[in-house]
Amino acid sequence: MSQKGLEAQRNTPLNKKLKEIFWGAWCMQTNWNYERQMNTAYMYAMSHTIDRLYPEEDEIEKKKEAYRRHLEFFNITPQCAALTLGISAAMEEEYAADPENFDPSVINAVKVALMGPLSGIGDSLFQGTIRIIAMSIGISLAQQGNILGPILAALISIFTSAPITWYLGKLGYTRGQEFVRQMSESNLMEKVMFVCSIAGLFVIGGMSASLSNLTTPISFGETFVLQNVIDGILPKAIPLGMTWLMYYIIKSGKVKPMTVIIGCFIAGIILNYFGILAA
Repeated sequence: MSQKGLEAQRNTPLNKKLKEIFWGAWCMQTNWNYERQMNTAYMYAMSHTIDRLYPEEDEIEKKKEAYRRHLEFFNITPQCAALTLGISAAMEEEYAADPENFDPSVINAVKVALMGPLSGIGDSLFQGTIRIIAMSIGISLAQQGNILGPILAALISIFTSAPITWYLGKLGYTRGQEFVRQMSESNLMEKVMFVCSIAGLFVIGGMSASLSNLTTPISFGETFVLQNVIDGILPKAIPLGMTWLMYYIIKSGKVKPMTVIIGCFIAGIILNYFGILAA
């Protein structure tokens, strides 16, 4: 990459970078989609860093590659996205500085590995605790006709979430730089890739089992229930098989994702009508 881009990124005030990360995480639910969920918001949050790193006309392919890298599937508690954004920015900076020795696939691998654990913590804290407390106070006041009810609920949510989001972004970027340096100096790249790949498989496996609830109602009297037989051999086998089928179809590149989604709707209605599958 050009030295100009690297200097522009490193000379950008830390506070400005943290603002970009903060607002990127704060708006992570914008343009949410069913195919890759938060990917477009994540890419937009990263675009500021990428644009600074690759400012020259002859670097347009590198810029496109970085954009595509951050358009992969991504889903997380929005406030926790600040941590992954900070780490991604630090890793993009390191890759731009040393493309020969830095494997860019590690950037997405780390994102995937962090999605599950951070969402578990984030959902429990922000959705399961802070939101409940804020809404409980707000609703109790609103029931009494007090206009402060919704205002107070919003303020409690904002003034607890905002500082945590800012700190996570700062932690991700500053510690991410140290992590990347240590990884480069110790040749830990392959080990990190291996661990992140395993974590990513766990996340995908858990999502396949929890988000796909396909069963079969096929039975012969009360003595033979096909779903019980399948569960005895491999629980969640039907969702697993459907996940692999969707992966194979999309990976082939011959069918558009929207066509697959519509096809699933039609197939689901037909198979449910004839009593073959149920949700």
